[in-house]
Amino acid sequence: MATILHPLFALLLAPMILGIITKVKAIFAGRQGPPIVQPYYDIIKFIQKGSVFSNTTTWLFGLGPSLGLAVMPICLMFLPLGNLDPAISFQGDFVFVIYLLALARFFTVLAAMDTGSAFEGMGSSREMGFSALAEPALLFALATLARKTGSLSMSGLISGISPDLWQNNSATLVLVLIGLFLVFLAENSRIPVDDPTTHLELTMIHEVMVLDHSGVDFGIIEYAASLKMWILGIIIAAIAVPIRTGYFIIDTSAMLAALVLLAILVGIIESTMSRLRLLQIPHLLVGACLLSVVGFLIH
Repeated sequence: MATILHPLFALLLAPMILGIITKVKAIFAGRQGPPIVQPYYDIIKFIQKGSVFSNTTTWLFGLGPSLGLAVMPICLMFLPLGNLDPAISFQGDFVFVIYLLALARFFTVLAAMDTGSAFEGMGSSREMGFSALAEPALLFALATLARKTGSLSMSGLISGISPDLWQNNSATLVLVLIGLFLVFLAENSRIPVDDPTTHLELTMIHEVMVLDHSGVDFGIIEYAASLKMWILGIIIAAIAVPIRTGYFIIDTSAMLAALVLLAILVGIIESTMSRLRLLQIPHLLVGACLLSVVGFLIH
């Protein structure tokens, strides 16, 4: 039963990450802002509304959000939390997790393309182009951790990060962390890669793909986005805060606290930086990939 605690934690707490980011941005803007639990209210509001479908769409459009959401709990089954082992683990499963995340993106892009809109086709093209640069960075970062920890499973990668490993490989782990953080921003459509609140057609990437979704489907998309943020964030948290005392409360609290700090950092970045030009985003993602590659080559 303990192995399913992490998926349960994520399913319950993931939307709160978006709430923390929004709250930090409101504080920087001198406003009170919505409560941290506002994303829960929004998702419930969307679920209670009906969905509108274009006459040009097929069954793929309605099925895309649900399939994208279904992938996220599967990814969570491979990730440990604190000293809890994951529900599923095998050698090389970190590559499988990357493919699962790519599969969720494929379903979202497929649903966007099914609308027949040139506008959503433009956003889908941008999404796939940037993901082609972000995925190698994520792969090399996890491969670097596999080389340092001697394990090819997500469980071994995360549990193998210890203070001793930090002491002996601090330069490598710092490079991996920076690369993973840039991937985190890109994969979750955050500034400086994308602005989830933008309404400028020429700069939208992810948001343009879900413009035609409404009601329950849009609520599912928002919930799946929060779960994806949790999945990538928990990997960063496990590397940055390698507390492995063996006590469930201490280890889990430390990892969740690191996840909260990560959300605060994202909120600070979005409050102090502007979005990059589209032509500059590939440079950022290539830089993230190079950081992971250099970390892989360092002994």
